[in-house]
Amino acid sequence: MTVYDYKPMFGGVHCDPAEDGGQVTRIDLYGDPGRTGPVLDSAGPAVRVREGVYRFTLAQDAPDGRYWCTVTFTPEDGAAPVKDRTVRLDLPLGTGLVASPEQLADELGVPLPLTPVQREAFRDKLSKAQADVAGYLKRPLVPTPKTLRGVTPMPFEPLEKARAWPVPDVDDIVTVVSYTQDPDGTYTVRLRIGLDAAAEDPIVSYILVHAAERIRNSPGAEATASGGRRVTSVSAEGQSISYETAPAAGQAGALPTLDSLGDYRKRLWRTLPTATAAPWPYGGRRLYRRW
Repeated sequence: MTVYDYKPMFGGVHCDPAEDGGQVTRIDLYGDPGRTGPVLDSAGPAVRVREGVYRFTLAQDAPDGRYWCTVTFTPEDGAAPVKDRTVRLDLPLGTGLVASPEQLADELGVPLPLTPVQREAFRDKLSKAQADVAGYLKRPLVPTPKTLRGVTPMPFEPLEKARAWPVPDVDDIVTVVSYTQDPDGTYTVRLRIGLDAAAEDPIVSYILVHAAERIRNSPGAEATASGGRRVTSVSAEGQSISYETAPAAGQAGALPTLDSLGDYRKRLWRTLPTATAAPWPYGGRRLYRRW
């Protein structure tokens, strides 16, 4: 089975229908962007896993590729159903890659659907680009799961927040995936620890561009993409070729640089060694006044 976590959007902002008596009822998968063909797969209703996030369980037999979806939900009790026609699913999900081969095809201008050879080649380039980013950030791009059993929450704290639970002492991002109450009154909490790069648009954008450049610069790029770099002129004898000039770094339309992801690097911090303060009133730990 395949699970897809959906974040409802209504009125231009993320919403949580369950808080107002609404429900996320259904997802329909289509094989064309117009969403006019036959429904290839459906699932619903969705299960609310945490604040603003609803999970659909999809059938396992859907072939790899891109699907255009319609999600139906009611934003509040008594409201008319709303259809979100902006969802696209690139199956399979949960592969550990922060971007899909179909997204890379969009970056390269390669028409869909992809052939099996193209899909495997694009996955390989994405994996290498992802490894380069992980090496620069010095941290994995996929969070690690952890389960807490038999724990009780802190009083007056929202249960979907990590601070409500006795989280291990880790210097990293902690996200509560789900929590269930056991018969004895304690809870079983599932966490994700680490950076979820798939949810960070700057990282996804860089990996896609990096992988696309690998393909454009590799020999035989025409075999897997729609051609190499854009050609502006060719000599009559075909002995010289001019390519389109790319914008310089920092200009509009320029490729992102690796140092643009510097904010995602883990910061090592430690207490600075300091000299022992002199006893009061000569030390600097208390303000001393004679009068």
